[in-house]
Amino acid sequence: MERKQEPIIKHREICFRGPHAEEDQARSAMLLLVDARGVLGTRWIRPNVVGVSYDLRQIHFEALEQALADRGFHLDNSLMTKLRRALITYSEEIERANEGITGPSCDGDCAAKVFASAWKRRAHGCRDRRPEWMREYR
Repeated sequence: MERKQEPIIKHREICFRGPHAEEDQARSAMLLLVDARGVLGTRWIRPNVVGVSYDLRQIHFEALEQALADRGFHLDNSLMTKLRRALITYSEEIERANEGITGPSCDGDCAAKVFASAWKRRAHGCRDRRPEWMREYR
């Protein structure tokens, strides 16, 4: 009989750095992360900091940051942030290995999986603002 494994809940902060088209990158990231698989909650802390709670069995911090970077968010790369990021990544890798969680939590396509629900909610169609005759100009 297989027993149900308890989730491993982590609470982290993701820091952003400008310049960026949006002044409040944290609010935009929060809206995108809220529906991601494994993310239990998000909270706005400051315009350049978002808090995220997630289940380590489903997704890890490095995947969340990589997905945000792939979507064009400017992550903070100061020395302290790099050290904190390395420590978190190392400790989560060790914890996942000790729990027997093998392989990447998102199978190598983190950005697509994290933001799939946000893409589905978005209005689709032609987003090219140029007139029709300019789009087909050759």
